[in-house]
Amino acid sequence: MPHFIIDCSENILNLKPAEEIIREVHDTADATGLFAKGDIKVRINPFNLFTVGNSKDDFIHIIAHIMGGRSSTQKKNLSTQIIKKLKTFFPDVPIISMDVRDIDKTTYSNRKMV
Repeated sequence: MPHFIIDCSENILNLKPAEEIIREVHDTADATGLFAKGDIKVRINPFNLFTVGNSKDDFIHIIAHIMGGRSSTQKKNLSTQIIKKLKTFFPDVPIISMDVRDIDKTTYSNRKMV
């Protein structure tokens, strides 16, 4: 935990390699101090079929699934830091956004827990 899922237009991967994008998101999340480095997971999903406001503009949207218990201020700082990093990494991409969602500890399960 946590899981950072990067949805983006396929063209984003023509601008920067997926590995670099994943590393930047990982390292920025790690720098917040909210998570143990070995726990951060990042995935990327490029889309070639999409519409953004009835256009084909490039986009990046990250959904962060984190264990509940962090404050709104901590979550806002996490999303702000990642968006700032991506804005410098992709200065010409018009749509860069992020959503932080809490995972309910009482219903979460993984392989080690079962």
